[in-house]
Amino acid sequence: MIYSLVAAQARRQFSNTMRFEDGSEPCLPPPGRRHPRLLYIHIPYCERLCPYCSFNRVTFAEESCRAYFRALRREIALYRDSGYDFGAIYIGGGTPTVLMDELEETIALAYTAFHIRELSVETNPNHLTGERLAILRRAGVNRLSVGVQSFDDGLLKRMDRYDKYGSGTEIADRLRQTLGLFKTLNADMIFNFPTQTEAMLEKDLDILRAIGIDQATWYPLMVSDSTRKQVMEILGRVDERQEERFYHRIAGRLAPDYRFSSAWCFSKGQAMIDEYIVDYDEYAGLGSGSIGYLNGTCYANTFDIPGYIARLNRGELPLAASRAFSRRDQVRYDFLMKLFGTQLNVAEFRKKYEGRWLRHLWPDLLAFSLIGALAWRRPDIVLTKRGRYAWVVLMREFFTAVNNFRDYCR
Repeated sequence: MIYSLVAAQARRQFSNTMRFEDGSEPCLPPPGRRHPRLLYIHIPYCERLCPYCSFNRVTFAEESCRAYFRALRREIALYRDSGYDFGAIYIGGGTPTVLMDELEETIALAYTAFHIRELSVETNPNHLTGERLAILRRAGVNRLSVGVQSFDDGLLKRMDRYDKYGSGTEIADRLRQTLGLFKTLNADMIFNFPTQTEAMLEKDLDILRAIGIDQATWYPLMVSDSTRKQVMEILGRVDERQEERFYHRIAGRLAPDYRFSSAWCFSKGQAMIDEYIVDYDEYAGLGSGSIGYLNGTCYANTFDIPGYIARLNRGELPLAASRAFSRRDQVRYDFLMKLFGTQLNVAEFRKKYEGRWLRHLWPDLLAFSLIGALAWRRPDIVLTKRGRYAWVVLMREFFTAVNNFRDYCR
């Protein structure tokens, strides 16, 4: 009951937050003061489209994809020329590794344009091949994130991933062979599929623990408004009542050997995570359909891929919408993201907002404290066991709102 109320309130709040300004020309704010920022690069091409995914993605076509990469490099140059700098890169999709020569050239440009210290790239299991892995290592990838979702063959077939990406056994073997080639090998997993049983979940946990994976990111199934019907037809109706039970089982099995990098990311060591918004207060979004947050302004690139390419060919930034967050919006956004990383340093938070933060947050602090989600461990506010699942619910609703915004933009 409590988590249903949390979800309903979050749904309303995030829906309002993702309403961008109408009628005004979208703009990229000036760089301002220098502090750690991340560069997110989106590659929307996939060899196979998964039914539950709401990211901006299209079926791979080589000619279009090469034109897209060329435009992406022009966008990188525009950020460089406007004075921005970045300390890390996260390349997601889609499937960034569909054209390795284009990806390598794009990474090389980013390394010459900015002061990059860490680089994370997403891929799919069928791309864990010797040639591709060698190129990724040569390009400087520190963290490789592999979209596994599940090792259960039945679920893989329902998701239309079995034929293209291999059986659960084949995927596990490829992960074993890749382990140790990069500082961090992450497995992206999903729980709470409609037909997923506890036995299926336990088997997935057994396999990952046996592999000794460096990091596992375990998302609850998130269904946007546009994918709900297709998900129900292909996978069945999502039962959020079992989500909490499944989550606590995952955390209980992994906690002895892994630490919480976020409420749903489990790491053996210090490493980047998929939710870079935890570690980086600001990030630029490059590529069609990307969303960025810089200097208190949230903005989105056009979701129209031909339009994205055409605008960059003219030397224009491909912005579609932007919104300047109020101080209240900024404080609440930071509160959500920092605690998603399981702790918030109060002294740093107070300094960032010049002491004027509590008046924006006291209702949230009171409400989450009353349900036992937060604890005070000087100098931090931390998530309790109950709080970690509450933040899974909050972030599920946050990313669902982002996905609904993507659908609206299309």
